[in-house]
Amino acid sequence: MKELTYKEMGLLDEEYQKIIEIMGREPNYLELGMFSVMWSEHCGYKNSRPLLKNFPTEGSQVIQGPGENAGVVDIGDGQALVFKIESHNHPSAIEPYQGAATGVGGIVRDIFTMGARPIALLNSLRFAELDDARVRELFSGVVAGIAGYGNCLGIPAVGGEVYFNPAYKGNPLVNAMCVGLVNTDEIALAVANEIDSPIMIVGAKTGRDGIHGATFASEELSESSQSKRPSVQVGDPFMEKLLIEACLQLIKEDLVAGMQDLGAAGLTSSIAETASKKGLGVEVDVLQVPRREQGMTPYEVMLSESQERMLIVPRTGKEERIKEIFDKWGLDAVVIGRVSGDGMFKVYEGEELVGAVPVMELTEGCPVYVRQGQKAEYYQRCRAFDINSLPEEKPEPALRKLLASPNIASKRWVFSQYDYQVMTNTAIVPGDGDAAVLRIKDTSKGVAMTTDCNSRFVYLDPYLGGVLTVCEAARNLACVGARPLALTNCLNFGSPEKPDIYWQMEQAIKGMADAARELDTPVVSGNVSLYNETVEGAIYPTPVVGMAGLLKDIDYRCDMAFKDEGDLIVLLGELRDQLGGSEYLYVCHGIQSGAVPPVDIKNEKSLVEMLLSLNADGLCKSCHDISDGGLAVCLAESAIKGGRGFTVDFDFENKRTDGVLFSEAPERAVISINADKLKKVQELANSKGLQTQVLGQVGGKDLLFKNCGQEIIRMSLADAGQIWEEAIESLMK
Repeated sequence: MKELTYKEMGLLDEEYQKIIEIMGREPNYLELGMFSVMWSEHCGYKNSRPLLKNFPTEGSQVIQGPGENAGVVDIGDGQALVFKIESHNHPSAIEPYQGAATGVGGIVRDIFTMGARPIALLNSLRFAELDDARVRELFSGVVAGIAGYGNCLGIPAVGGEVYFNPAYKGNPLVNAMCVGLVNTDEIALAVANEIDSPIMIVGAKTGRDGIHGATFASEELSESSQSKRPSVQVGDPFMEKLLIEACLQLIKEDLVAGMQDLGAAGLTSSIAETASKKGLGVEVDVLQVPRREQGMTPYEVMLSESQERMLIVPRTGKEERIKEIFDKWGLDAVVIGRVSGDGMFKVYEGEELVGAVPVMELTEGCPVYVRQGQKAEYYQRCRAFDINSLPEEKPEPALRKLLASPNIASKRWVFSQYDYQVMTNTAIVPGDGDAAVLRIKDTSKGVAMTTDCNSRFVYLDPYLGGVLTVCEAARNLACVGARPLALTNCLNFGSPEKPDIYWQMEQAIKGMADAARELDTPVVSGNVSLYNETVEGAIYPTPVVGMAGLLKDIDYRCDMAFKDEGDLIVLLGELRDQLGGSEYLYVCHGIQSGAVPPVDIKNEKSLVEMLLSLNADGLCKSCHDISDGGLAVCLAESAIKGGRGFTVDFDFENKRTDGVLFSEAPERAVISINADKLKKVQELANSKGLQTQVLGQVGGKDLLFKNCGQEIIRMSLADAGQIWEEAIESLMK
């Protein structure tokens, strides 16, 4: 392969000079490659590390926070959830099927590396609009890749989100989340503790795929990106399934002192991160690494990102037993080196030393840049936009347009390709509730999980958008009856070297941190994906939140479907009419502007607590938060899912009709209850300082909206359901 210069490897002039100072000489090609991948944004977080310190990372529920392969939270009874979300954006833009598939494979390895059995997959996907043939090709390929890999593994894909906006043209986002279950006494960490401990590579053989994938993920996409297809790995889910079973058996038998996934930057990253935690060194012989291609150089072996591989530090004398287990599963398990005490990462090719780098310089020595953000020029202009300068769209045509919007319409075309019932634990399936719910077998408990981000809000107001992203995730969990425990995030932004993009990052992270602190949902893991832009510009800032929660009794879970004729429909929170950043403005007026609706995090916390109390007492028959499309869409979705219409009657109190119907303002949810439960609901709301309002009743075959008794929308349930169910499918034909 053609040798790259340090600039082609993604290193700056000053970074190369720093490497020379560290080494006391010019690095050789292998050493340069090791520095370049470890000092990439993808591995080193050199532009984001200072900002990430804003996140709260501790809590009574947290067993393991950031710094390991995934976060771990306690769910009682000697059990814990292990979860993380990561990006595979650039690979998916070049090779959608394999980019998405290997994104799933990588995040699954992060989970079972911790000793946990993966129990659920989620995703967060962003594309340009579906009227573009290339976008449809990307969308179809990504969904097929997620389905192809996850279904083969037998891990249910139970939730997620899909969002379409021109801002993602040429640079789609593919974020994959995995959740695992582990006994707290079987949690495994990625650490090399003892000098002279052997180092083993296990799993698949090493090839040339994925070389410099970490640096590829740390630069902007361009026309030349197509030439970097070799940076996209190729996955084998059947091999990964074998690897899962073998690795979990190692942990059951207490055979390993440390275990690490071989992900970005391959052997270089996994070995350096494992050794650096105790300030130790390593010696590796690349000739011992099992290969599937002839003539591979040390550089290629050390930087390969071939899939389905793990690094293991065995307990003393356990190498042979480990080999027996992997042989049973038809996988390689080979000693390739040892832990040393000199702090050096030494790479040998047989007897020849071909590279030697200080371990800590690869990890802790990565340059860190504290940049100066600058408020984006559009910010004040968008905030000052006067919604009242727009005419009101007639309510019924507006609702029809919103139900047909791919951002709101049913995502059945997507999730029907996933096996979401495998393992038979899924209690609320995709599309039926505000979050997925899984039962924990042999207990009364359930766990809930969601991914969320309104990137238009984050674009228009990065701080408020960051707050709202965390609040919506917590609210979604509470709607199904789960107490939010902690979050993982995937911070997708453009180039941090641009002051306005850095400002977006800085503000969004601050907002997320403030909300996470107030809601007691610490950040336990995450990923940063920067340089998501093309010649046409940067993506919308998209800090995706994955959040997990606990139901003490899964029998009290709640979905969004209206249940019985005569049930009361109750709004928790206020009638609000702020339309800034709403899907209504975009779909009906072609505008992405306006002031983002403000949020009081304390009110959100009160709403979460109220929803938890309502569900724990069995008072809610349905529950759905108000978000994309506003109150009208919230009501319509509950009706469509339940197969029952409704009649609601508002008093708009001099507010804009479209504002009340389609505002996406936070701190609100809609529940349906038996009429005799209303007093209890009102008393509970008063104790939490929250407003309630009876909007109407479930019943009939129409969606009927009134204003002070005067009909403003009458749409048949069948008509609304057909629009909502078929919108994406019709675009993909």
